[in-house]
Amino acid sequence: MDLFSRRRCEEVFEAVVNAARPAGVTEVEALMGARRSALTRFANNRIHQNVAQQGGSLSIRVITGGRTARATTNQFDRDSIGRAVAQAIAITRSSEPYADLMPLLGPQQYADVRRHHPDTAAAAPEDRAKAVVEAIGIVEAAGQTAAGIFETEESVSALMNSEGLVAYYPETSATFSITALGADSSGWAKAQSPRALDIDHAELATTASRKAAASAAPREISPGRYTVVLQPAAVLDLLGQMVGDFSATAIEDQRSFLNERLNRKTFGGNITIYDDVYHPLQTGAPWDGEGVPRSRLTLVSAGVPGEIAWCRSRAAAAGRNATGHGYPLPNEYGEGPVNIVVAGGDSTVEQMIASTDRGILVTRLWYIREVDPYEKIMTGMTRDGTFLIEDGRLVSGLHNFRFNVSLVEMLNQVEAMSAPVRAAGEESFEMVAPAMKVNRFNFSEVTKF
Repeated sequence: MDLFSRRRCEEVFEAVVNAARPAGVTEVEALMGARRSALTRFANNRIHQNVAQQGGSLSIRVITGGRTARATTNQFDRDSIGRAVAQAIAITRSSEPYADLMPLLGPQQYADVRRHHPDTAAAAPEDRAKAVVEAIGIVEAAGQTAAGIFETEESVSALMNSEGLVAYYPETSATFSITALGADSSGWAKAQSPRALDIDHAELATTASRKAAASAAPREISPGRYTVVLQPAAVLDLLGQMVGDFSATAIEDQRSFLNERLNRKTFGGNITIYDDVYHPLQTGAPWDGEGVPRSRLTLVSAGVPGEIAWCRSRAAAAGRNATGHGYPLPNEYGEGPVNIVVAGGDSTVEQMIASTDRGILVTRLWYIREVDPYEKIMTGMTRDGTFLIEDGRLVSGLHNFRFNVSLVEMLNQVEAMSAPVRAAGEESFEMVAPAMKVNRFNFSEVTKF
């Protein structure tokens, strides 16, 4: 299998069309993806695993008699493609008519977005090992234990259909994550970029080590409402829980917290959020699961939720234009923004700390769960670097907390923000987000780990 060239994707699609034609099916779509990745994993100050994998998928959708369905395979020989096409046709013909079925989209013009770096695609185990060994050395020199991963990958996605649509997008990615462990403390840092050489693994190791050292012998303070300084990873972990609600389908289904809030002042006037695949710190294809070119959306402008994502069927029903945020059909979720950019401010984390009489610095969060979907009340825990701020400086590490916070309330309490950066957090997605100083952030209890 090699789906990494545009020509090979075209050959696979031609085989799909040829397999569908004898059954009298002429409306065909193929969504193709391929990924090869390699990961160096380390723990206890030593590399203990290096793995590499490569795989691909071919998802075939057919339309016939007002019905549509798809079948997927990871085999790319003609017989396997033929079986997948036959399965897609059989499922389609046994399905109910699709009420909002749109015709296949014709040829489109896509922006030339380039995020494929040959040096990252060609990264060898020795390249990753060299960086990991240096990072381990920094942590080990501080009397701590290092654990983490360094992953590089190359991927391709392609969407082609019988109406002449051809979309092809290659990309590379690198992720470095490190945790420094002390006797009773830990520190963490993570970065992700399309280019491995842009990741400063030594700086990440130094940051994690310093956090672990500074949070040693953690104190315990009572839960309650505190001023917090959330570093970008923590902001990502929280705001990532709400962006899927900026969806026309979610609003139509009455499952979005934005019901009754669109075009009304909902957040603080300093909150502006975009969806922008073309932002220089973003990643991803410039087209959606339906082949529509992605548009830049202003989801929140000065605290007012405004633009939302529209798939083709919802947009047609409402007399709107699709925004390029639809998921592959058929699906029950419609659409959603995926390239989030939170506009920041001109403060630094150091300035936020210096301006805080008493508060808490939070590095990142985990085990985040939704408590109330309509007020976006979330619960979860802090980890890997939670600090007490007193008189404008960090004075000690803290035992971690569980929090219960309404994101609607939180985004009305943001006092200051840093410039946005490409943040990587607990979840698998990334976001361009700032650090935030937030007042009256609710910690409900102290955790014991």
